[in-house]
Amino acid sequence: MQVYLKPVKKIGITALVPPELIFACGQEPFDVNNVIPASRSYPVNKLCAWTAIWKEMITKGEIRIDSFIVVAGGDCHNALVDGQKASRSGIPTHFFFYPFDGDPQYMESELYDLSYFLGSIQKPELFKEIIELKKIGKKIDKKRSAGKISPGEAFRSLISFSDLCGDINKFRKDIASIKEIKIHMNNRVAMIGVPPIYHDFHEIAQSLGLHIVFDELPSEFIRHTGKDIKSLARDYCDYTFARPLDLRIEFLQKELERRKIDGIIHYTQFSCHHMLEDEVFREELDFPILTIQGDLPGKTPQQIKLRLEAFREMLDRT
Repeated sequence: MQVYLKPVKKIGITALVPPELIFACGQEPFDVNNVIPASRSYPVNKLCAWTAIWKEMITKGEIRIDSFIVVAGGDCHNALVDGQKASRSGIPTHFFFYPFDGDPQYMESELYDLSYFLGSIQKPELFKEIIELKKIGKKIDKKRSAGKISPGEAFRSLISFSDLCGDINKFRKDIASIKEIKIHMNNRVAMIGVPPIYHDFHEIAQSLGLHIVFDELPSEFIRHTGKDIKSLARDYCDYTFARPLDLRIEFLQKELERRKIDGIIHYTQFSCHHMLEDEVFREELDFPILTIQGDLPGKTPQQIKLRLEAFREMLDRT
């Protein structure tokens, strides 16, 4: 008797969507943002390079996905429009909304709608597997903060928790292979805002004497999880990038104090609404802050290297 297995579909996501649910529905998540820093693509028309590049890559078939989840209410406003443009190529698309007020019942209804779009839960046991993987992610984060894992390697691991690289077993092996090293740490720096679009940014910062011990957005990827839709809803409704700014600042204040931060790098992306948050961070976060703005992917530009070096010199004097 022949057994026909249901084909696994690759599900593109534009921002944080619970990968637990996508895997549990028998599909593979693919965070379209994670290919951008190493990309050599330069969009013809853009506001934000992040969304413009994946939009063009999807419409040209350079990124191949079976379905698309656009986070329409959450951490990225540009993704809403570029997501609609990408969906016009005929890809089945679902628009996902986080509750701004953190209502867990609203979040639960969004997750149920998403599960219906994905074909319903097929592998509930994967919820627990991913809970265990995120515990390992928290250990990686803790070791990085203690100077036992390089900032760059830790960042690449933690940012990949957005989709677990689409393969739970391979991802488990990858994070288990991370080697511990001893790093002398002079200036403990927190990275807040969206992740840098430059693929070598953490290594450059480290070479200049700035040791990044906290990355805000990747920390959200390992912080939220659940064993079913109801517990996912209770946890993910506190995703700070989709909530009021005061809640996010309160979370940051606790994390930065706990990690004994010396200074903050606030990375902003050209034409991103998060740029407008810089003034509030400077008022509310009692640390030296360097704000930098990126645009196109590639290596960290020389001008930004000079600003990082000047920031290091300022921290050395304090």
